[in-house]
Amino acid sequence: MVILQFLVVAAAFAVIDSVWLKTMSRFYRRKLGHLMAVKPHLGYAVVFYVLYIIGIVFFALRPALDGGSWLTALGYGAALGAFAYATYDLTNAATLKNWPLAIVVVDIVWGAFLTGLATVAGWLVFH
Repeated sequence: MVILQFLVVAAAFAVIDSVWLKTMSRFYRRKLGHLMAVKPHLGYAVVFYVLYIIGIVFFALRPALDGGSWLTALGYGAALGAFAYATYDLTNAATLKNWPLAIVVVDIVWGAFLTGLATVAGWLVFH
């Protein structure tokens, strides 16, 4: 069951995030172009996505399935997303030159929204 939950959440996450990345690529390039690689390092991206989806399943989806509603799933997912994306962005802002505040704010909000929606998708399938 956990593998199916992983696959459902991963599919939802990938679809939603790919739309975001395609529509927001100019924003990120404008703000972070000087730091961006010519081509993304896909191996690191895959490792991130696998680990993060595992985190969503265990820290957001499973607790919501154990007795919550879709709102519980949304709340746990959004909290996890906000904490995870804040960790990344605030660490970058603290340690890198010129990490834009706009990126910090947009990423944290996006992380909460994306993770919340992916968790709800999993909850809807498995509830």
